[in-house]
Amino acid sequence: MDILNSMKARIAFVFPGQGSQYVGMGKQLYDASPAARRIFDKADAVLGFPLSALCFEGPQDELDDTYNAQPAILTVSIACLEALKERFGPLGYLGTPKLVAGHSMGEFTALVAAGVLDFEDALKLVRERGRLMKESGEQRPGGMAAVIGLDEHTLAEVVQEAQSEGVVTLANANSPGQTVLSGEVAALQRAMELAKARGARMVQRLAVSIASHSPLMQQASLHFTELINRIHFRPPQVPLIANISAQALTTVDELRAELSEQLTRPVQWTRSVQAMVSEGVDTIVEIGPKQVLSGLIKRITPEAKPVTLTDADVVKLLASGD
Repeated sequence: MDILNSMKARIAFVFPGQGSQYVGMGKQLYDASPAARRIFDKADAVLGFPLSALCFEGPQDELDDTYNAQPAILTVSIACLEALKERFGPLGYLGTPKLVAGHSMGEFTALVAAGVLDFEDALKLVRERGRLMKESGEQRPGGMAAVIGLDEHTLAEVVQEAQSEGVVTLANANSPGQTVLSGEVAALQRAMELAKARGARMVQRLAVSIASHSPLMQQASLHFTELINRIHFRPPQVPLIANISAQALTTVDELRAELSEQLTRPVQWTRSVQAMVSEGVDTIVEIGPKQVLSGLIKRITPEAKPVTLTDADVVKLLASGD
């Protein structure tokens, strides 16, 4: 038992953000697990529209809308967690994690898993977060671009030079050599050209018109902070590794500050994973649709094994009883 407990003490749970959605997600889980079904039904009731049908049947363009994608991913991820709890006991068959984290919107899922937020409150928060981001994107149009194959120093020079054309910044430091830039279209375009000229292996504009994790989200961030301050937070049962600082947060005040600034500040995912390893974590379990984070974790560190529990994986586990 001591060996089992020490193994559990070395596990972290991580939760994906926007971009992990796909039509059909959660349908098998809904059919297989009463606990998952309750989560989907609760989401439909809280939001006042059939989010479950959008997850299961699409259409894809509606599901991809940031206003819908954020609550949809949160719901599927929590449905996975609740199905595991129902079948295998508290916090799933892996036991209580040492740490939790989430990529961007996934941070809200992590806070539900850590007992900080009720699912209903997190759902309202991410729905409003999506609405505010969409509104900001309409008022101050921008974009995002992925850059692969440039080191941090070179990328910082690229961003600084491109800022002569307007607002552009680092948005996501996803893994060594894989970064997302965000900002106004002209400045972003200039940064993409400079990145190519400096030898980037790939530079690709993302199919979004919202400049997430940039100063263009300042207005959304101000309104969102007002909402956060009205929501009840509990102290976390396990620490959260923060997107902004890659530090372990353990107080309500720290968590409120993190969520308030998150929209305008970059996601330090590489540093977050490295922080988990430095805290003694050797297994990082991704819970939610797709397996985007597991791929990044493999590129960040050889010292922690990524384990993926997608909605389809959870259904298989429920069926096997392992």
